[in-house]
Amino acid sequence: MDNSTLDRIEIILVDTQDGANIGSCCRAMKTMGLTNLTLVTEREYDENRVSTLALHAKDLYLNRKEFKTLEEAIKDSVFTVGATRRRGKLRKMSSYAPEDLAEKLSDFPEGKISIVFGREADGLRDDEVNMLSSIVTIPTSPLFPSLNLSQAVQIIAYELFKASRPYKSGITAVSHERILQAGKEMVSHLEGIGYFKWDEEKKWTEQLLEDVIEKAGLQESELQRFEKIFRKVEKIKIYKEGKDNA
Repeated sequence: MDNSTLDRIEIILVDTQDGANIGSCCRAMKTMGLTNLTLVTEREYDENRVSTLALHAKDLYLNRKEFKTLEEAIKDSVFTVGATRRRGKLRKMSSYAPEDLAEKLSDFPEGKISIVFGREADGLRDDEVNMLSSIVTIPTSPLFPSLNLSQAVQIIAYELFKASRPYKSGITAVSHERILQAGKEMVSHLEGIGYFKWDEEKKWTEQLLEDVIEKAGLQESELQRFEKIFRKVEKIKIYKEGKDNA
């Protein structure tokens, strides 16, 4: 059975400050065929402010999912990406352009895809970006590089809509939650062979492995074989040390 790529994409808004901006995002989403909205917040919003800007897209807000933490919101996603214009050591070293992200997602294995947008004032925090495997950056003029929240949603939604095409179901990628579990296990095996010289190296290696696995869209059987490599490396070291000490 063929399914639309857009049906499995959710837009996640993190701690949006003004309900009017949520309404504008709903309108931006629906005009491009996106209908899955998730809010990460503990705020209560004035529904009138949401409705005024959402117009005929208010149903997205009424049917929204809501979580208190980003970690909860993305745990069953197979691909997670944050919208941000800032890059660096703590925020991923590379990013997708909106059109490149749209092309990648159009062929990605089955499962929920989460695109995360931050606060109006300061976007996503470093720790939030690090929960996600990838980032998408919208090119802007250095004269005024900051985009309004709903403008950013509209631009990325437009690229997703342009690249959308049916995909065949059946090939399912592992979830974000499962990838985190695998990352911890693989790093524990590297730790067992004395790979790490300092704590920061362990942290960034774990994050790198998790990001690479998620971007690859591995199936469960493939991930298990990947985990086995790390498990076997540690066993070989233990065996060799045992022989040397015999």
